[in-house]
Amino acid sequence: MKFRSFIDQCVSNEIVQALREDGHDVFLLRDFFPIRSPDPLVIAKAQDLQCALVSPNGDFADMANHPPDRYAGVIAIQLHNHPEIIRELMASFTHFLKAQSDPGLFRGRLFVVEVHRIRIRPA
Repeated sequence: MKFRSFIDQCVSNEIVQALREDGHDVFLLRDFFPIRSPDPLVIAKAQDLQCALVSPNGDFADMANHPPDRYAGVIAIQLHNHPEIIRELMASFTHFLKAQSDPGLFRGRLFVVEVHRIRIRPA
């Protein structure tokens, strides 16, 4: 499955590169808006592009403020201030993506991506 993602400002270039190398569509916030754009603008652009938002920003994982059922998906990357785990985390996430066949899998859901698990939170 080809994954369409809108990458928030704080996402490492290593994550962007891993997604691109795996053949996924990647759109960067910095190509559309100033780096410190407000969250509503960021999530709205992800919607306009019909992309899941990829962010390490815990704000987007707050289901009360950002109900997943309103979005094409939110992918919360959990590094816990340990950038050394990016390679392993992305290997796990790209493996997960390869195993999927439903292009609507992310719609309306929050995915919490950690190095050893991926939790899926429905709306």
